[in-house]
Amino acid sequence: MIAADYYNEMSASEAVVRPHYQPYAEWFKNVSADWLGQKRNEADLLFHRLGITFAVYGEGGGKERLIPFDVIPRNIPHREWSILEAGLRQRVQALNLFLQDIYHDQHILKAGLIPSAAVLKNTQYRPEMIGVDVPGQIYSHIAGIDIIRAGDGEFYVLEDNLRVPSGVSYMLENRRMMMRLFPDLFARYKVAPVEHYPDMLLDNLRSVAPAGMLDPTVVVLTPGVFNSAYFEHSFLAQQMGVELVEGRDLLVKDAFVYMRTTQGPRRVDVIYRRVDDDFLDPEAFRPDSMLGVPGLLSAYKAGHVTLCNAIGTGVADDKSIYPYVPQMIQFYLSEAPILHNVSTFMLRQKTDYDYVMAHLPELVVKEVHGSGGYGMLVGPAASQAELEAFRLRIAANPDHYIAQPTLALSACPTFVEAGIAPRHIDLRPFVLSGREIKMVPGGLTRVALQEGSLVVNSSQGGGTKDTWVLEN
Repeated sequence: MIAADYYNEMSASEAVVRPHYQPYAEWFKNVSADWLGQKRNEADLLFHRLGITFAVYGEGGGKERLIPFDVIPRNIPHREWSILEAGLRQRVQALNLFLQDIYHDQHILKAGLIPSAAVLKNTQYRPEMIGVDVPGQIYSHIAGIDIIRAGDGEFYVLEDNLRVPSGVSYMLENRRMMMRLFPDLFARYKVAPVEHYPDMLLDNLRSVAPAGMLDPTVVVLTPGVFNSAYFEHSFLAQQMGVELVEGRDLLVKDAFVYMRTTQGPRRVDVIYRRVDDDFLDPEAFRPDSMLGVPGLLSAYKAGHVTLCNAIGTGVADDKSIYPYVPQMIQFYLSEAPILHNVSTFMLRQKTDYDYVMAHLPELVVKEVHGSGGYGMLVGPAASQAELEAFRLRIAANPDHYIAQPTLALSACPTFVEAGIAPRHIDLRPFVLSGREIKMVPGGLTRVALQEGSLVVNSSQGGGTKDTWVLEN
């Protein structure tokens, strides 16, 4: 069942619709469930035709399927978005300063605010990046910050995604689909646009090109067609008007990166890479990688190419570092955090470990390197056998886990098989860092389609909604 104390995005009570949803509620009274079902089927058909799918691994080796799209939008009033935007800018700025610091002077470690071992022994920390100067001191050029609204109505940061955050293509396609299916709704609302994101992204990438490049060449580096997010890679390359390349399309000569073309090699200045660190350069990282470019790290260190995001950003979005982000904001910016973390137990600390082991059925436990909803225990929904199995995993490697209270994520009306019902949601805004920090209003709203579920990840059966930031 849906938690009784969740925040309802649309309704303040059973009889009271929140002001920013009232025009939608009036419109909604005049449409039938059958008509909405027809619209949903139309959306599914269009998404299939466009090839908007993702791969789910572990289902017979990789099965392509649609991410379920919900036709009921999630609305955010402008005043709330203004707070979120300010908090996101602050957080991403601090995370970039943290990355610059830990690969250079390490002031925050010397000050003792974060245990040195938590950073320097982290599997995502790349010693190869120590002392390497990156353009503008920016490491995370594209960040996806996961936001939830708890039962108290306040927004909290659940997770920082700084390596290769995905989902922006679904944000853009969801908006296109809603405008196609429900044009009359956009006449009732003044919805802030998002369709300029590809132009903003390209400008952001060009702004961090190596010094002296007046007309930089930008490419999108993909692992290939079998990657679960390949649609997004090809979509963004097409929307930006740049080349989509694989590792075999690039070569390094004299510490410069070139793209193979029918007219001969062409220098590449900025690589928006959607390949994980380990696979970027077989000469520097995994020698068995067939996805990367031999010698890429040497060209990067020489300052002849910019990688977005930078190598080594993963340490800043590791779940073991997440609890320290508020201290980072205070340390680097001398400001109080605008957006707060979810209260977090670090199981490497004995007092936290003892508490979690005593209250496991009440908590959510996550692997610090986990993602996509995997490696996670939702205590209230777990069986006794699952709890005991996870207890043994924690006891064997407590450093590998954090735990958080089971929050009643806010819920939004959602069109499911049984009709209209509340389902839990989160929000992933996309923050771009270049000459400035920019973002389009809104982001990707993910929805847990199963009743009572708190797991919104598409790989775990979640869907998506269009996110409307209202301009008035």
